[in-house]
Amino acid sequence: MLDDIIEKRSDFDLTSRSAFSRDDAVFTSRSYAALLAKNNVPFSHKKAADNYIVIKRVFKFQAVMSRITNAEKALLQKYDFNTLEYTTVKQMYEEIALLQKWAASSDEKLRADADTILDIRTKELKFLDANRYANISNEIYKGYIALESYFEEISKFRDTPTNPDV
Repeated sequence: MLDDIIEKRSDFDLTSRSAFSRDDAVFTSRSYAALLAKNNVPFSHKKAADNYIVIKRVFKFQAVMSRITNAEKALLQKYDFNTLEYTTVKQMYEEIALLQKWAASSDEKLRADADTILDIRTKELKFLDANRYANISNEIYKGYIALESYFEEISKFRDTPTNPDV
């Protein structure tokens, strides 16, 4: 009995299924990004997503992007966020939902911090992409995939073909 539980547990992939789903029901992180994109997405999120997608398609991040500064890291720590390379998919989606909520807040400082945090996350994503995700030491921390999926869902350039001749 215990062996059956352990065997089933080891096959469970947190990023591809809901804990309450049947074995044949798949809930991908991509579909969760689509759900988040159906919310009222702030203009700053769309702008960051468009910027990221265009730069990725044009430059393909061949130039090394800089890491975040200590001040930017301190802002993340102020709100109890890890750096992107140590963020899980679940944490990233919770953070995106919070940033969407904060962007609509009546508190001007909170709105400004939300926009700054999204800019920091974009900078981190560009850095990780430029380095081919080489700094990620554990396969649990895949928050960068969640952020990239979210950006692809909300960008107006997501359906644009990369090769116009095709």
